[in-house]
Order: sequence, then structure tokens, then C-alpha cells
Amino acid sequence: MHPYRSVLFVPGHKPAWARKALASGADAIVLDLEDSVPDDLKSQSRTIVRATLAELRAESPLAGLFVRPNALGTGLTGADLEEVVCPELSGLFTPKIRDAVDVLRWETLTDWFETRNGASGLEMIIPVETVEAITNCMEIAGASPRVGAMIGPTSQHADIARAVGFRWSPGGTETLYLRSRILLACRQHDLHPLTALWEDLADLDGLRAFADYGLQLGFRGQVVIHPSHVPVVNDVFTPSDEEVAYHEQLVAAVEAATAAGHGAVRFRGGHIDLAHADKARDWLAHARLIRRTPTP
Repeated sequence: MHPYRSVLFVPGHKPAWARKALASGADAIVLDLEDSVPDDLKSQSRTIVRATLAELRAESPLAGLFVRPNALGTGLTGADLEEVVCPELSGLFTPKIRDAVDVLRWETLTDWFETRNGASGLEMIIPVETVEAITNCMEIAGASPRVGAMIGPTSQHADIARAVGFRWSPGGTETLYLRSRILLACRQHDLHPLTALWEDLADLDGLRAFADYGLQLGFRGQVVIHPSHVPVVNDVFTPSDEEVAYHEQLVAAVEAATAAGHGAVRFRGGHIDLAHADKARDWLAHARLIRRTPTP
């Protein structure tokens, strides 16, 4: 999966909001058919989402376009997928997954509707919303090649807060263990790790601190719920010119030392060796994807 920095949610029955979401610069947009759509609007929202996907894809060939269908237990999933799986779609935001069996159920449905509707290569972003998902996160991460990303839970009022019973704080210490489990599952299975929501729409300084802490932990992007949050999140998760230059110079210093017959060298006052260069090369590969710069 492309390492999306920002994944912005939009209610599926509000196409004007989807256009604003795309204009915000979000790397990926999730058109929601689940919690943000009232029950009496579910059916017509599918048709609206299908038309919106075509419109957004025509405007932006590179944006990630995802749909969150209704959960498997609702009886609405098949009708959702029948309508919205299409060539313009990047993937599915698959709710309420509890274990690897649920992933395989989604995979089977996706296989069928891809073939039926002429789509291909759909990936799954998996939110962690249940205690079972936290417990089973490693097997979920490895259950299907369609799984491209997982989300470390942090939300103040969403399903995971009710399921676990934590009291939210801006620092997020109450979800550190939960997020760390998801992060390690992502690293184990080479998935894109996303951190979850900052729900205070007006507190952009708090958002920046929260996103930066997610980056510090090892997350590579964040789910957001308002267009005003996108520039902040994109900035936090975009490597700076100074960071790129530092890592490039570090690699060059180790390569020069190796060519001279040395395994370690002094660099900007510190000790570096081959392990530091390997880490820097991995970091630079990710940075080039984010910044869409070619690999030398």
C-alpha cells in the first residue's frame, strides 16, 4: 500500500464534502457507508458513492479512494460492495474485524465483486475496533495479501474506547499498549501503520503534538475527520529537506569509510557504522515514496 500520510473520512451521502476533501490535499479519502450515514439513507448513499468515486478519480488519478461498507453482521455488506466496487476504487476500509476468519470473509467477497464489476488490486485498511482485534492483531495482519494497513486505536468516543473502557487523554498514554501491538503487527507483516483520530477539530496545536508522537512511535500516517487537519498531518508525516540531507550524508559517510577499510566513522559528533547506514537507507526509501522523488 502507498504510505498515505492522511486518510480523511467523508460521509458517503455528502458528495460536496468529498470534493472538499480532495481539495484539502488528503492522500486518501474514505467514503463512509457505515456510522456516519443514517439508516434511512443507506440505500441511496451507495448510488451517490459510486458516482462520487468516478468524479474524484477523474479529477485525481493518484488519490487513494476507499469506501467503508457496513460491517459483515449488518446484512448490508453485499449490497454495499455490489454497488461501490469499481475500477476507480483503491480499496475498502473494513469495519468490525475481529480475527483472521473475518479477514478471509472480506477477501472472498472482494474477490467476487472485483471479478463481477471489473475492478482489481483492492486493498484493505483495517481499523482496530474490538478487544478481539487487539488480541488477534498479528494473525489479522498476516491473513491476506489484500491487507495493506492497520490503524492503532486512540479515539476518544469510538468503538474501541467503549470496548476497552479507557479514559482518553491528549497524551494518549492509555492507548500506548494498544497502538504498540498494532504497530508491531504492521512491521512484522510489512503493512502501512496508521494512527487514529484526533477529535478536537479546533485544536491544531494538539493535533500536531499528537501526530508527532505517533511518528515518534513509528506510525507513518493518520486518519483524520476534518479537512483542516490534513495540512497539519501531511506536514508532520512528510520528511523535511533537512532530514533527507542528513540521512543521505550519513549513508555517504559510511560508504566512504567502508571504501577506506573502516567499519565505523565519526559523523556530526556521533558514532555510525553499517547498521546506521542500513536504517538510513530504509528511511530514505520511505521518504522518496512520500515525496514522490525517484530512487537514484
